[in-house]
This record gives sequence, structure tokens and C-alpha cells, in this order.
Amino acid sequence: MAVSAPHSLLTCHADSVDLALREARQAAPDGALIAEIAEGVLLLNVPFAQLAEAWRAKPPIFARHLCPATTTLPLPSLDDAETLLILLQNACREALLPHLAPYVPFSVQTRVFDAAVPLKPFAVNTALAALVSAAPLEVRQPQQVISVAIGRLNGQPTAWLGLSAVADNLSSWAGGARRFKHEAGRISRSEFKLLEALEVFRLSTPARGDALDLGAAPGGWTHVLRERGMSVTAVDPAALDPRLLSDPAVRYKRMTAEAFLPTARESYDLIVNDMRLDARASARLTVAYRRLLKAEGWALITLKLPHSERLSALESALESLERAYRIAGARQLFHNRSEVTVHLRPR
Repeated sequence: MAVSAPHSLLTCHADSVDLALREARQAAPDGALIAEIAEGVLLLNVPFAQLAEAWRAKPPIFARHLCPATTTLPLPSLDDAETLLILLQNACREALLPHLAPYVPFSVQTRVFDAAVPLKPFAVNTALAALVSAAPLEVRQPQQVISVAIGRLNGQPTAWLGLSAVADNLSSWAGGARRFKHEAGRISRSEFKLLEALEVFRLSTPARGDALDLGAAPGGWTHVLRERGMSVTAVDPAALDPRLLSDPAVRYKRMTAEAFLPTARESYDLIVNDMRLDARASARLTVAYRRLLKAEGWALITLKLPHSERLSALESALESLERAYRIAGARQLFHNRSEVTVHLRPR
């Protein structure tokens, strides 16, 4: 599947461009930003293989998705969608298909950033997938991806195409945009943060285990853990959703996490913390709660970053957490905003 890609497309949160660029420069000091083709979508003069190799060894925090730009294709006319699809098919057939691994599940992921382009991602995905007969199409769990990004470079409508292993893309979702269904019964959008974290960090929850949810209200994370069969102690001075109050497997402590700590006697299989506290204060509190976490358990914390000196606040919080935990992962997830989710294991 090896195919040379002289450029890379990096995606991050729009407010974290400077931090993601810093990570890219640490991995590839000679690289440079060519253009930001959309909010948080950066075209880099860095070989894709160089970034992929560096981030396999040490994954970034703020770079959410990475894909190769093997072919840069100017789009001469935006009047005819059929002509554009033929151009994309020809570029894919020539530059990418000879390198597609046979029998290995693949997907096509398209992002269109220019509203003037008369193409929808689904149409591009369908047209390019139709070219492949040697590998099975698997949208949800592909192992290799044909990536297409369409935007403007110096005012010129342009498409970038590449082929890569999903393991090198930082996320198996286009642009790292992991979306969940808005199912009936959801208590809050914060549930998506926990669902994404469980997936990204590959965390399992023990059925009939015990969880401690700090800063639980209104109860989104407690709801997710209950769906997985866990008993939950939910701690928050704010009100919990009435649907959880009637659940006998939810023990509600209407108090602050600071007030609950001296009274706590039980141990937990996992501890989660989504409190609206400064990152450093939240980290210190999570360190204090380490004595309640079982030796084989894990913890998850969202670190809220300030508007200024974000990196300093994050580094300080991580340093504090390392006194009691091993940091098993740290990422700014798609469902994070001005925060970073950290997966912790006890030392």
C-alpha cells in the first residue's frame, strides 16, 4: 500500500491550529505550512510518511486527523459535476489504485470545503469506490482509506487525493469527525465525549463494576456508564436528571467533589471527571482521588484549558497527574472543545 505523498493534510480543532502546528514541527522540523484550506484543515509541506511514522511512536494531542496528499489536482471548471467526478476518478485510477492492497477492507472519505463545488461527499465516495474490485468496501471499519479533500489553494479550486492505512490517519473517521446518533433518551451532549473517549482509548467497562463520576450533573456520563451495566456514584452539587434519581444503581451525592473525598470509603473500577474546573485544579483533585481507584482500574479526565497560556496549563496539569498515574493517552477529541481528554492508569 506504500505510495509516496509529498504533502500532508492535518485536521485539528479550529482554536488549536497553533498547537497542532507545533506538534507537526516537532515531528518534522523542516516542514512548513502551505495553507489553511479550511478552519482547522492544514496543508503541510511535509511527507505524509514522516508524520505518520513519528506519530505512531508518540501520538499527538491536538492533531486529530492526518491524511496524505499524493496528488494535487486543480479543478478547472465548477459548472459540470460529471466532469469533476471523471477528473477525480482518473486521478485516483492513475495515482492510487495501483497501490491499493487487494482483499484489505477499504473506504473512501471525502471532505468538500468549497461551497461552490457542485459535488457532495457521498457522490465522490460512490464514484471512486466503484473503481475498486480487488478489495471489499467497508465504511465503518476500513483498514485502508482513499482520502479526498476539495478546497481552494490561492483562489484555485483544488482536490487533494491520497491513500493510507487507517492506522496512520490518527482516526478512522474523515477528518477525525466521530459522530454519534442523537438517540432518544440521551441526557446531554457530553455523553458523546465519553463515548468517543471509550472508543479512541479502546477502553472497556467491567459489567457490574463500580464507577465514580465526579462533576456528574446533569448525568450524561453516569447514563453512559449505566448503559454498560455499571453501578455509579454520581457526585455534584447541581441537580441530577430525574431519570437517574429513580435508578437504584445510581448513588447520588449532592455535594462538591472536595466535600465528598474525606467521606469516601469505597474503591472503584474507574473514576471519571468532567468537572468545569481549571485544568490544574481538576488534575490536583484527581490525584487526591487516586486512593479510591482499584489497582487494575482506570481514570478519565477532561482538562479544561484557559484562553491564554493553554500549553502551560496543560503541561502543568499533566505533570501533576503523573505523580499518581501513568498517562496512557491524551487527545483533544472531536467532541472536546477547549479541553483535552486524558486516559490514566494507576502507578
